[in-house]
Amino acid sequence: MSGRGAGGRGGGGRGRGQDSGRGGGGRGRGQDSGRGGGGRGRGQDSGRGQPSPSFPSGGGGGRGRGRDPSRGRGSSGPPPQVAPTQPPSPSATATSTSPVYHPSSSSTSPAYHPSSSSGAESLSKEVTQKLTLESQDAATAAPLPPSSSKAIRFPPRPGLGTVGRKCRVRANHFLVDVANRDLHHYDVSITPEVTSKKVNRIIMEQLTKLYKESHLGRRCPAYDGRKSLYTAGALPFESKEFVVKLMDEDRNRGSSSSARKERQFKVAIKLASKPDLHFLREFLCRRHFECPQETIQVLDVVLRAKPSENYTVVGRSFFSPQLGRKGELGNGIEYWMGYYQSLRPTQLGLSLNIDVSARSFYEPILVTEFVAKHFKYANLSRPLSDQDRIKLKKALKGVKIELNHMEYVRTYKIIGISREPTSQLSFTLDDKKTNVSVVQYFRDKYNIVLKYASLPALQCGSEAKPVYLPMELCRIVGGQRYTKKLNDQQVKALLKATCQRPRDREENINKMVRVNNFQGDDLVDKEFGIQVKKELALVDARVLPPPMLKYHDSGRERSVNPGFGAWNMINKKMVNGGKVDFWTCVNFSLEYANMSEDLCFELVKMCNSKGMVFCQTASIRIRSARPDRIDQALLDIHKESTGMKRPLQLLIIILPDQTGSYGKIKRICETELGIVSQCCQPKQAAKFSNQYFENLSLKINVKVGGRNTVLNDAIQRRIPRVSDYPTIIFGADVTHPQPGEDSSSSIAAVVASMDWPEVTKYRGIVSAQPHREEIIQDLYKTVQDPQRGVVQGGMIRELLVAFFKSTGQKPHRIIFYRDGVSEGQFSQVLLYEMDAIRKACASLQEGYLPHVTFVVVQKRHHTRLFPTEPNQTDRSGNIQAGTVVDTSICHPTEFDFYLNSHAGIQGTSKPTHYHVLYDENDFTADILQILTNNLCYTATCVLCPSSSFSGTLLRGG
Repeated sequence: MSGRGAGGRGGGGRGRGQDSGRGGGGRGRGQDSGRGGGGRGRGQDSGRGQPSPSFPSGGGGGRGRGRDPSRGRGSSGPPPQVAPTQPPSPSATATSTSPVYHPSSSSTSPAYHPSSSSGAESLSKEVTQKLTLESQDAATAAPLPPSSSKAIRFPPRPGLGTVGRKCRVRANHFLVDVANRDLHHYDVSITPEVTSKKVNRIIMEQLTKLYKESHLGRRCPAYDGRKSLYTAGALPFESKEFVVKLMDEDRNRGSSSSARKERQFKVAIKLASKPDLHFLREFLCRRHFECPQETIQVLDVVLRAKPSENYTVVGRSFFSPQLGRKGELGNGIEYWMGYYQSLRPTQLGLSLNIDVSARSFYEPILVTEFVAKHFKYANLSRPLSDQDRIKLKKALKGVKIELNHMEYVRTYKIIGISREPTSQLSFTLDDKKTNVSVVQYFRDKYNIVLKYASLPALQCGSEAKPVYLPMELCRIVGGQRYTKKLNDQQVKALLKATCQRPRDREENINKMVRVNNFQGDDLVDKEFGIQVKKELALVDARVLPPPMLKYHDSGRERSVNPGFGAWNMINKKMVNGGKVDFWTCVNFSLEYANMSEDLCFELVKMCNSKGMVFCQTASIRIRSARPDRIDQALLDIHKESTGMKRPLQLLIIILPDQTGSYGKIKRICETELGIVSQCCQPKQAAKFSNQYFENLSLKINVKVGGRNTVLNDAIQRRIPRVSDYPTIIFGADVTHPQPGEDSSSSIAAVVASMDWPEVTKYRGIVSAQPHREEIIQDLYKTVQDPQRGVVQGGMIRELLVAFFKSTGQKPHRIIFYRDGVSEGQFSQVLLYEMDAIRKACASLQEGYLPHVTFVVVQKRHHTRLFPTEPNQTDRSGNIQAGTVVDTSICHPTEFDFYLNSHAGIQGTSKPTHYHVLYDENDFTADILQILTNNLCYTATCVLCPSSSFSGTLLRGG
């Protein structure tokens, strides 16, 4: 059985997907371009004593600023590099006006006491002040002065990492040079308003053709499809209105001139601003704090102008059958290949990040063909059932279709499906007198005899004036993205079609750059003077050493040093085996209905062999249940176990043969009944492989309170910033509903380490919050109780109390890994969630405010790293596990890095991007990178530290 440092199998590594012991997925969001760097600092009294070891009741105060105003700021240079195996001396902070937190030789505890005169209610203002540097402070203390007094300063890079074996990798970033141009930004207003970016671009393209010579000073503008127009020089006016006439696109093809309809638009262009390339160069040279986002936006729009005209645009990506093969996903859906493109500021300068991508689209077929594929109908002569009609309406609502039976092509948008078959539909003609059936109308007017009149009709137009169109005459317009959730078969087909080995992916990325041919684009090259290099960026990287993992001394192998991010559990035992006295199993599989007893026997035997204490006999009867009675079966098990006063510690669940029930089962067990469950995929379980049972045993052990392995350095207390003082490690994430689910709640999950110094055992809390809300609402909260008054609570507070009860210590440090935040949300999430952390701490004890490091974890990005030498790859051809990059393609000034902690299995590995938004623990690059990499070997989900573990909790892993 092999294990993997991340996303792999066995040995403390976590698998994917459901509880079957396989690797894990992730979620994420889109990213904006970067921002400026900077730092912050905080004062404290170096003479204060250790905090009390208890959490007395009562509210907390605000933060202190340090009582000795004569104290200096410390060294102005970067913090010294610290070897990863040496415990650090505790650091005292600088005065509150210093923008950078420097270490000193003080040996006091890192937890500090704020002034008791400011209450917890002032913490929000205080956090905002600490994250916002006033211009006069920055000018005197910071090496990078902000251009705005309101700009939030994230911690500056504390130097580059040095630990690890040096190597070089290629990154899918292409360097961009920009000639000196006088950039101008103009606001565009089109009347009547047009919602389609495509139509807007056609209007502006026509305007440029008509007025370029006469009114635009021979300028070729770049247009974003909405409200902004950019030029590489001033237009001959500051404000002007133009008239543009377009032929109705529905009536252009195959129509006579008399049938064409002309549409007229008024376009107002007005000077808005003058983005300055000088400030961008100053920022890239690290002489300017705030990233000139508007200037980058101009260049990004220029680079996207031609692809936006030629291809289908989806967010920051472009798709077209011209960009690669397309193929069927089933049910009337197909995939298109394309590429993602984004301009970013990096240490090398401006960089164009390009990556291959794929998306699902509706097949451009007749709607009747879509119905046959979607429902796998062989015969369309029978009517649709009400259930299928509702499914079809959901699948086609909002889709554009075109009619080809008239003299010209006409397009409509589907708003619904008729309740009655087409054969029973009738409507009133334009004379408002004659009532005619749809079947008769098409026979008399177009000489078309409908073949599938038993099918319902497509409803277009409006609810007040519906237009009913027979499905067999309507063709789905090509290039429409399918935004609904793909079923399991479609997901497998898409992954199979798009999974690419590193060498193939790198070649396809290069192909996209060649297809773009930026140097052959007059707008990019000649008008705006932008040069894009054709080679992938060559980047300095390091391969971090894997940590030594400790197992139980009773095993034949007491420790292991993982190689290539993978190891196994052969001859090893869990360092702390959990205990399971009360358990049972329910089987929802019909195909494998008779394997429950044998499966449980083998699983229990494996758990015991690996160090658990697992009762051989189920506490209540093992049973089978119908997959359509999941709710009742689980409720019956819960009632039976509680009635016997033997509440289940574990419920083993064999899932139904048909997919789709996993989320429901997890929701009922974990949130409604409070049962810890372990799900098994029936096909995988039926193989009865030792590797599968080992994977399940590792998962079960963690769920019942055991620990699979611990870091040897943790036992030896040699982890800097963790081992010297009690430290709690948090992970947080928010999972949002699938596309199309407009009313479902988003689910926030927070996990925290419950042991110290081992930091291996985690406890998690889940909370529902408003739909698509990214900021976690319940980190700290107060509730008005009629009897007790104001009751303080929240996930952070609850986990801090649990840590204290588990360890007898209160954390002096908090390391908070926050998953799934896009760059555009950095400031908002940081301010709100740091405020909640502060309030949660202050609510436990007056003046209790431990040092916090807040790190955002991003997995939904498009940076890929490729090996440059054949001998520097893992078995899958990917970069090696532990590869870290904090140079070249990273932020010009801020503290971020890419880390590929896991070994590749198939396809191209995706490094995780870590960005430090707040740091009171004085982390160096080496210390944080090594800690993060090592945590990936012990957390239950190992794609990243606890933040991915919280994502696992959301998925019930």
